[in-house]
Amino acid sequence: MNADDSAGDSGSVRPLVWLPFPPERIEGLPESLDYAFWDGGPEYPTDPARCDFYAVPYVTDPEPCLRPLAAMTRVRVVQALTAGVDHLLPAVEHLPKGAVLCNARGLHDASTAELALALTLASLRDIPGFVRAQDAGEWRQGFRPALADKSVLIVGYGSIGSAIEDRLAPFECARVTRVARSARDSARGPVHPITALPGLLPGADVVVLATPLTEETRGLVNAGFLARMKDGALLVNVARGPVVDTKALLAELDAGRLRAALDVTDPEPLPPGHPLWSAPGVLITPHVGGPSSAFMPRAARLLRDQLARFALDAPLQNVVVAAR
Repeated sequence: MNADDSAGDSGSVRPLVWLPFPPERIEGLPESLDYAFWDGGPEYPTDPARCDFYAVPYVTDPEPCLRPLAAMTRVRVVQALTAGVDHLLPAVEHLPKGAVLCNARGLHDASTAELALALTLASLRDIPGFVRAQDAGEWRQGFRPALADKSVLIVGYGSIGSAIEDRLAPFECARVTRVARSARDSARGPVHPITALPGLLPGADVVVLATPLTEETRGLVNAGFLARMKDGALLVNVARGPVVDTKALLAELDAGRLRAALDVTDPEPLPPGHPLWSAPGVLITPHVGGPSSAFMPRAARLLRDQLARFALDAPLQNVVVAAR
């Protein structure tokens, strides 16, 4: 149902949902709600004050996402399509009392875990070097490290971290070690607390970062963290750029002691001429862990489920915080 058809048979106004995709692209949306399409463009589809459920556009620049929130005086749900919601948290204090912010836990598991594995394999097997050799028309043979028999440390063992381990399973790793904010058991084995990192880092050949960006994890990978990694180890970041101290990482890369494969950087976008572009032993992708063909089917499923709950006034999934 479009926003223009907002009145039901009784003349009452149905709740209005702003969607970042045309509603016809999502089958099975509740018919008791009205829908407006907005993908972050300069023109709003309706008065933001009419919006009850705001599904945030999936764009890299947070400014368009935040812009209408100040005028959404009756919004009850802000639904992100990202696992991390650090870019939306500043707006929570201005939301109407009781409004909830939900993340997209699970939406990007498959795509991000797939990229984490691709970055790991590409860096270990020196795929960028082979591409450069192909461009130069050169046949460069030689031995490269394999993922087999390597010890992998996953820092941030939520749904994405678990999905990364699922994809590591066939590769005959010597060991996969899991770290999260606090200790717990998982289906694959124990999860260590983040306080255990100093003792775990020296034994890891590959360290994969999949943690959310919080005050606790901002700058987590600092000079001390990197110094504890073994010589020749690989750092893979599919989390957020500010989890890593860029200056400290550059020092290790320039020294040739560590290598890195980064889907996220600090700053981001990485500007032309930044030293990370030309640092030795680094592979960079432009924050593409989420955007893949896996995104739309999972985004549609998440929105359909959340909106069904919203229409029935049932508890929502993935609530991060409520406005007070």
